Amino acid sequence: MDEIAVLTERAAETYVAAAGFRVGPVGRVGVELEYPVRDPRAPLARPSIARLVEATSGLSDPLPGGGRITVEPGGQLEISSAVGASLSDCVEATRADLALTRAALAADGLLLDGTGFDAHRRPELITTHPRYLALADFHARAGGKGLAVMCNSASVQVCLDSGDESDGWSGYRMRWWLADAIGPVLLAAFANSPRRIRGTRWVSYRQALRFGTDATRTRAPRRTGEPRADWARYALRANVTMIAEPEPAPWQVPTGLTMRSWLRGHGPRPATLEDLERHLGTLVPPVRPRGYLEFRMIDQQPGDGWVVPLAVVTALLDDPIAADAAAAATEHLRSPLRRHRDWLAAARDGLADPQLGAAALTCFAAAASALDRRGAGRRVRRAVDVFIERYVSRGACPADDPVPPATFTEPALG
Repeated sequence: MDEIAVLTERAAETYVAAAGFRVGPVGRVGVELEYPVRDPRAPLARPSIARLVEATSGLSDPLPGGGRITVEPGGQLEISSAVGASLSDCVEATRADLALTRAALAADGLLLDGTGFDAHRRPELITTHPRYLALADFHARAGGKGLAVMCNSASVQVCLDSGDESDGWSGYRMRWWLADAIGPVLLAAFANSPRRIRGTRWVSYRQALRFGTDATRTRAPRRTGEPRADWARYALRANVTMIAEPEPAPWQVPTGLTMRSWLRGHGPRPATLEDLERHLGTLVPPVRPRGYLEFRMIDQQPGDGWVVPLAVVTALLDDPIAADAAAAATEHLRSPLRRHRDWLAAARDGLADPQLGAAALTCFAAAASALDRRGAGRRVRRAVDVFIERYVSRGACPADDPVPPATFTEPALG
């Protein structure tokens, strides 16, 4: 039997633990920007993959700033930045790449919609890739929430180094701890997908929908002290969403099969490293270790508002003084008995939740001070200051801005 086909449970645990947290110096910054794409002349139509590819075909790959364009299963366009050596490098390169992309789309009558959830079009796959067909099938067994997340959601994903082996704020253990601690605050502050469902208003319907899908893959991992062990345990306990098959056969969609069970011989065939990698790509907790830390709880922002979460998260994790302040401000939110409740409160109430609102004031003030100390560009610092004044100081978030009404019935969260 081929060696790759006999992946053992122990080997898988070791691989996941090591791959999740690659240690080294901190300071590099990346961002992934997802956007729904809209044609104002046909607002309820979904541009096809062919049209999106044609509209951006004149752009270089990678883009001049190093970014790469991909199309998501519902037609969302994603720009994944190059890894910047600093916050300023990442911001400037991504701004330039995004401007070129917007111009190319505008020439074909298309625009990028700065919202966390497309409320105007029914969820619809525009791809026939077997991976997404299988994932849609997996979600369909539990209702329409998963398909809505796949096709209609959009986020700002901030990517930072995992950290080194030290015990301070540059160490991967403390950075994982802090990322988890500030996560609900970030979700609440940048919520930008408001919806009222069954009498309850959610400021981040995008994240509420995600939490409403398979809990083994979407909730935050439990922390016991060693990030690598925690992540490996989480990944292997999570449900497997798909099992690849050779073309033209459709991929299998198992029911109730965890990765650990598959590794123990309960799947249709032995699991391979490729299967494990594919499985890891389907895990979507609010913070995901992928060798680096990927912050996934932040809704897409209007205009160039993506700069603010990128700057705030970078400042809080990379500046020791800001990290101290953020840790102190969020410590009371970290009781294991109420942890998921805090995530739900953030998605539902945003900064109107008194505890989240108070923590956000401290965190954002600490981030602003850190950006000053670290010599962030004037435009970046100004953007953060304006966001604090407009939202954080008032216990509000972008979801509190006026939005047009939805035009389809959203899947229920219950």
